[in-house]
Amino acid sequence: MTLVVGVDIGNSTTEACVASVGEGRVEYLGTALTRTTGVKGTPDNTQGAVAAVRRALDGRTPDLVLLNEATPVISGLAMETISETIITESTMIGHNPATPGGEGTGVGTTVAIEALASASGPCIVVVPAGWDFDDVAHEIDSSSAQVVAAVLAHDDAVLVCNRLATPIPVVDEVGAVEKVPLGMLAAVEVAPPGRTIRTLSDAYGLASVFGLDPEQTRQVSPVARALTGNRSAVVVRTPSGDVTDRRIPVGTLTLTGAGKTQRVDVDAGADEIMTVLSRVQPLDDATGEPGTHVGGMLAQVRDTMTDVTGQPANEIRIRDVLAVDTTVPHEVRGGLAGEIAPERAVALAAMVRTSRSRMQVVADQVAAALGCRAEIGGVEGEMAVRGALTTPGTAVPIAVLDLGGGSTDAALLTHEGSAAVHVAGAGELVTKLIDSELALDDREQAEAVKRHPLAKAESFFHVRHEDGTVQFFREPLPSHVFARVVTMGPEGPAPVRTRHTVDHVRRVRREAKRKVFAVNAVRALRQVAPGGSLRLLEFVVLLGGSALDFEIPELIADALAPHGIVCGIGNVHGTEGPRNAVASGLVDAWSRR
Repeated sequence: MTLVVGVDIGNSTTEACVASVGEGRVEYLGTALTRTTGVKGTPDNTQGAVAAVRRALDGRTPDLVLLNEATPVISGLAMETISETIITESTMIGHNPATPGGEGTGVGTTVAIEALASASGPCIVVVPAGWDFDDVAHEIDSSSAQVVAAVLAHDDAVLVCNRLATPIPVVDEVGAVEKVPLGMLAAVEVAPPGRTIRTLSDAYGLASVFGLDPEQTRQVSPVARALTGNRSAVVVRTPSGDVTDRRIPVGTLTLTGAGKTQRVDVDAGADEIMTVLSRVQPLDDATGEPGTHVGGMLAQVRDTMTDVTGQPANEIRIRDVLAVDTTVPHEVRGGLAGEIAPERAVALAAMVRTSRSRMQVVADQVAAALGCRAEIGGVEGEMAVRGALTTPGTAVPIAVLDLGGGSTDAALLTHEGSAAVHVAGAGELVTKLIDSELALDDREQAEAVKRHPLAKAESFFHVRHEDGTVQFFREPLPSHVFARVVTMGPEGPAPVRTRHTVDHVRRVRREAKRKVFAVNAVRALRQVAPGGSLRLLEFVVLLGGSALDFEIPELIADALAPHGIVCGIGNVHGTEGPRNAVASGLVDAWSRR
């Protein structure tokens, strides 16, 4: 009997499978999983491969190590914002403080609190830093003017309201309060707890408040859009003010393939980019306009591959691109309190694949470290299919989808032969989309949102899950999760730093997964299906780390269901789940020699 170890070096993880092979049978003895060291397909992989093999061997001595033909696949990501809200002279404050005071809408002229004694008519008092809340309340109550609202620098809205004889809407925490124009018509709106503003977040509401004509209403519509979802807001209208919703020129993408070259503006959106890409499949290369995010990202991907393989940058070709429409919170230019408006953006993933692999160097180093023979065992796609065939209920013909971190890979095995393809975009792109759309600015937290279901901590002893079910706890929850949206990971509830609701966060998470994995599943399978027809595929097995996700397999199955495809999660050897397919396939292929 020969003790054989199959090793699969992937973009994110390295897997090993140990088996005893001989006399026409294969006995699988164990598996192991470690993080990949270095870029896939480079000599840096040796450390991770040796660690995985030793862990799987559990003290045994191997006779042979088989490594996959791990061609380097490097993915890059770029985000291009294609719209921008700009306010000139007209002023908007909609930063949504946590505790505004009062409720309702007040319309009047802005007046500094120092000048309140001489003011007349409806007015909105503007209070700079340094004023005590008791003094503010006293000034408002004792004024002969009709004070209809207030704008404060300090976080004192509730304290001021509680001391007023007649409560008024108060917006606080306005850091640049000194920039609020005085003597101008303004409106302040505060919604009741649990509600959002209705008047200032509606274009016609603004028109009614300020007496605008149709052209002016069109100009201020971006203000209304930026204030949507806020509990409080202030809008000051100056006579010559203007608000624009400007499209940012983001450059063009040049796609070459199938004997054609096509150009597409990135600001045309993801659908148009992917439509143009489909006309030039298979893609030979892609370039971005210099000086843009896209051009920089594609150049960086080439530079990284140059460092990895030693090939000149001008010889490296981009083999696939995935574009995804998204929404990115951006600070409004011209606002006074860091107001955020949702802006259109396009996320792009690009992948470069080279034929110059350095796996023989890895094999030699593994052999030296373990004191045994090591060789390149086979092509990744074919080995994945062989491993997938150990899933109970599968047979040839069969297609597999390997859902990784940087790329989504598809392979097809029929009685006539096999085919494989790699497309850009997988788990890392989903994480980036979640991070940007929720404005988390925290990759680890975005990863937690991607991996785990959500809940809302409604008390110290219970949470309400995203599906509406309630879970009670014997011990009180930590104080920092109370009343927060949380992820329900293995360590318990962890807070998500967002003001969005559970439903909104869940929608962002599912849409990010659908736009990447469901779209890529259909795209990749079409490239390996006979004649490009998905209806000619019968069985699809999902493999890889992302196949363990609690909702990605369901989203892919829903996308493939209209084509009559049986789709499910692989269970290698009936025990390993979707992991270890390539490593097991290497052992299986060697045993059949």
